[in-house]
Amino acid sequence: MPDEAWAARVLTLYPEMFPGPLGHSLAGTALAKGLWALETVDIRGFASDKHATVDDAPFGGGPGMVLRPDVLAAAIDATEARAEPRLPLIFLSPR
Repeated sequence: MPDEAWAARVLTLYPEMFPGPLGHSLAGTALAKGLWALETVDIRGFASDKHATVDDAPFGGGPGMVLRPDVLAAAIDATEARAEPRLPLIFLSPR
């Protein structure tokens, strides 16, 4: 990859979704030429139980699920600690 290439890391539960649409058209051409790069970090790899649980019920009750903060913090900490060179870290929220 050229020195001037842009790169970032994405925290995700679905690394197979990347680069997705960014792998096509002009962005895909630039990706193939090494002008930019996207590294994925699978959050599930930082779960501590045998089922790799990454979500739980909301603390205040109610419908839906939320990501466990301990798992997400472990993913961020480990990624930042090993990240060389230091790249922007992207975490997409459900919003």
